[in-house]
Amino acid sequence: MTTLDRFVRIGLGIAALLVSSVSSAQAWPDKPIRVVVPYPPGGPSDIVLRSAAEKMQPVLKQPIVLENKPGAGGTLGASEAARSAPDGYTWFWSTDNTVTINPHVYKKLPYRVDDLVPVTIASSFSQVLVCHPSLGVKTLGEFVAKARASKLSYASGGAGVPGHLAMELLLATAGLDMLHIPYKGPAAATQDVIGNQVPCGFLAGPTVLPHIRSGRLVGLAVSGATRSAMLPEVPTVAEAGYPGYDATFMLVLFAPHGTPEPIVAAMHKAMVDALRLPDVVDKLRLTDQGVVASTPAEAAAALAATSRKWGEVARRIGLSLD
Repeated sequence: MTTLDRFVRIGLGIAALLVSSVSSAQAWPDKPIRVVVPYPPGGPSDIVLRSAAEKMQPVLKQPIVLENKPGAGGTLGASEAARSAPDGYTWFWSTDNTVTINPHVYKKLPYRVDDLVPVTIASSFSQVLVCHPSLGVKTLGEFVAKARASKLSYASGGAGVPGHLAMELLLATAGLDMLHIPYKGPAAATQDVIGNQVPCGFLAGPTVLPHIRSGRLVGLAVSGATRSAMLPEVPTVAEAGYPGYDATFMLVLFAPHGTPEPIVAAMHKAMVDALRLPDVVDKLRLTDQGVVASTPAEAAAALAATSRKWGEVARRIGLSLD
């Protein structure tokens, strides 16, 4: 066989693959769509995804099935999604920490960041620093003074998750040392702070908001650059005495690397259209989420910048997880 013949055969093979890819993309979806969520059911990530999925299913004409795979700061779910066939029937829904924080803090990551391709940043959110009323603190300044006077512990939704990183950034900024108590999700952590098993925690706004309103928890500060629309009376950490502090987080839809671009584009459109519906925007706002609905390129750029930021933080505080 001549060199020309080999190139012709290779070209024909590539053409056949392209035709097959386009054909399968045109047929998509013809069965239920699975979305892997690396957190327990009922958390803020579920609230956003279920709100969008309710609007997406009539458009895609297939059920969207949430599969919760909690554990290890999102790494279990991320590795499950990363190993999945890139055929448009498995997607990954996670806070940005799985690609912006975990690579910097886990010694052995069971997936590569490049195995997951961002489709859209759905929303942005902050964490809220809350304490049990019996601790006797009502401001961030009082909290810092109490933490300096006696060794306190704090709860988070798990090692390496947003609440953990938000608190570690605050501890490094304020020069504090506290004992981290990780839980399997923010709901479990919140319940133990309410029960005063752990005095404080940096936890998801939607999870702690009703308990702040009821007086069962005291809200001291929010981690983002701006105040929460649902907690306008609670200052940001930067406003409360630590200028430059900003721990804003994102919920992101990812596809396994290699998912055909026409399928990614169709899924992106379905989700972004759903997120921009007024009733979905209102529902997310009530849970302290701000709709972003970015393009894939915008998502990739934002995640890269956030990864650089958290990498610097992890190195500065020496944060490392097994």
